[in-house]
Amino acid sequence: MIDVQKGFNDSGFWGPRDNPACETNIEALIAHWRNKAWPVVFVQHESENPESPLAKGSPGGEFKDCVTGTPDLLVRKSVNSSFYGSPDLDTWLRAEGTRQVVICGITTNHCCETTARMAGNLGYETYFAIDATHTFDRKSPEGTNVPAATLSMITATNLAGEFATVVNSQTLLDT
Repeated sequence: MIDVQKGFNDSGFWGPRDNPACETNIEALIAHWRNKAWPVVFVQHESENPESPLAKGSPGGEFKDCVTGTPDLLVRKSVNSSFYGSPDLDTWLRAEGTRQVVICGITTNHCCETTARMAGNLGYETYFAIDATHTFDRKSPEGTNVPAATLSMITATNLAGEFATVVNSQTLLDT
């Protein structure tokens, strides 16, 4: 569960988002994982930019209400990949004998996609719960608006079959 933090509620800073069901799906996945006694990892972004809604130590850095309970591991990071945080995620997963990972969180095309790419490259069987992620509209280098839903579709396309298996939450809940 990557960066599901209150600072992402700041639409004035981030802009319009997609997938209003994201947090509900994340909450369901966390509950399902706990019911199955599978390990749950929370990742928390601590921005080094003091102007960011996710600045280290700011109220925006706190997890949203859908993130409940205590994780088996809490990773703090200041970059996009959850594999470049503290404590070291790869070391922990290997010590636990974990070979499969499921990725959900915020944002689809930044920290979630980057983590999925790295997980795939590190040899993990990676599942990307696309409907348990969301992102925001972005400006292209040419200045045109790229809607969040389009960015999510592009992430799913980029990951599918090469770095991860892209699934909906219900597929995971049915396991």
